[in-house]
Amino acid sequence: MASVPGSTRPFAAFEWMLALRYLRARRKEGFISVISLFSFLGIMLGVATLIVVMSVFNGFHQELLGKILGSTGHAMIFKSDGTTIQNYPDIEAKVAQVVGVTNVIAISEGQVLASSQRASTGALVRGMSEKDLKSLVEINNKDLQTALGNFPNIDPKPTLDGFEKSKGILVGADMARQHALILGSNFTLITPDGPDTPIGNTPSSRTYPVVGIFKAGMSDIDENVIFMPIDEAQDFFSRPGASLLQINVQDPDLVQRTVPAMLAAAGSDMLVQTWQARNVAFFNALAVERNVVTMVLSLVVMVAALNIISGLFMLVKDKGSNIAILRTMGATSGAMMRVFFITGAAIGTLGTIAGFVVGVLICWNADNIRRAIQWLSGVDPFNPEFYYLAQLPAKISYTDTMFVVIFSLIISFIATLYPSWKAARLDPVEALRYE
Repeated sequence: MASVPGSTRPFAAFEWMLALRYLRARRKEGFISVISLFSFLGIMLGVATLIVVMSVFNGFHQELLGKILGSTGHAMIFKSDGTTIQNYPDIEAKVAQVVGVTNVIAISEGQVLASSQRASTGALVRGMSEKDLKSLVEINNKDLQTALGNFPNIDPKPTLDGFEKSKGILVGADMARQHALILGSNFTLITPDGPDTPIGNTPSSRTYPVVGIFKAGMSDIDENVIFMPIDEAQDFFSRPGASLLQINVQDPDLVQRTVPAMLAAAGSDMLVQTWQARNVAFFNALAVERNVVTMVLSLVVMVAALNIISGLFMLVKDKGSNIAILRTMGATSGAMMRVFFITGAAIGTLGTIAGFVVGVLICWNADNIRRAIQWLSGVDPFNPEFYYLAQLPAKISYTDTMFVVIFSLIISFIATLYPSWKAARLDPVEALRYE
C-alpha cells in the first residue's frame, strides 16, 4: 500500500527525538520542567505507596491467618451442652478418618489467674498431649527453649521430649518477660473451677515449674496462653475429658466442606465451628480496610496524572510556533499528536518504573525500616500489643503489583491523549500569526 507523500511511519525516530528534546527543559521552560518533575514524583510515590500498602495488607492477612490457624486449628468440635467430651479418644479416632482431615488434637482448657512475685494476670491454660503439642509448628519452632529431659539441671534444648512426665508448663515469651520468668521458675496458677464441696466449687491454686518458653510470634498468644499436659489440666480443673477437639484439614479455605462428615463421625450432640466462622468479622474488616485504602491511594496517581495534563498543555502553548513550522514542513497532525503523547507517556512510564522499584525495595526491607524508625524516634511504629504480630509483614503479590503498574500506565497514557490531540489540532497559520 502506497504511503502518503511526505509522511513517515508512526513513532518514527524524529518523533522520539522531538519528544525527548521537549523533556529536556531550557531555562525559559523551567516552570514546565518543575510541573513535569512533580508529575514524575507524584506517580512514583503513588505507585510505591500502593505497592507497599497492598503488600503489608497481604502480609497481615497471611501472617495473622497462619498464626491464628497454627494455634487454634481450622475447626473445633465441642459438646452442644457445654460439658466436656468424655469419650474423646474414640471420637478423635473417628474424626481423624474423615477425608481431608490431617490432625485431631484433644484439648482441656480453662481460664486462670497467673501469679508471680512481679504481677498477677489472666491467662488461658491449654492442656494437650506431648505428641499433639509437638505438632504445633507455631509453638514447636526454632525459638522454643526448654529444660526438659534433665530438669532441674537447666540446659535449654529445643525439644519437647518428656513434657508429660515433667508435670510442668510452657509459657509464652511475652508472659515470661512480664512475670520475670526463666526456665525452672515456679509459676502459680489459680482457677475458680476447683474441687466440688458442699458449698460448691472452691478455687484451686497450684504451683508449676516453667519447663519451656515458646515464641509463636503473635502477641496475643505469647502473652496469654499456657500449655500443660492434658492429664494435669484435667486434674487441675477437676474436669475429666476434653473441652474440645481441634481439627486441621488439608485446605483451610475448603474446611466447610468437611463439616457434615465431621459431625457424622463425632455424633449428633456435637457442634463444629470453623475458623471462618470464628474470625469472619475480623478478616472482613481487614478486607474492607484494604479496599478503601487502595481506592484512596489510587487518587494520588490520578492527581499526578492531572499534573501531566497541565504540563503538556503549557508545553503545547509554549511550543506553538515550533508545531506550526513543523506542520508547514510536512509533519502530519498524527505525528504531532504522537510527539506529545510520547512526552507525557515517558513521564508516566518512568514514574511507574521508579515507583515499582522503590515500592519493592521498601517491601523487602519493611521490618528493617521499622526498626530504624524505632531507633531514631524511640517509639515503635508497629507495637505488637496493638497489631498482634511481632514484626511488620510485607508479602508482595505479583497479581496486585502488576495491577498497580498497569493501572498507573493506563492513567498516565489517558492523561496525555487530550493535550496531544489539542497539539495535533493546532492551526499553523493561527500559531504563526501572533509570533
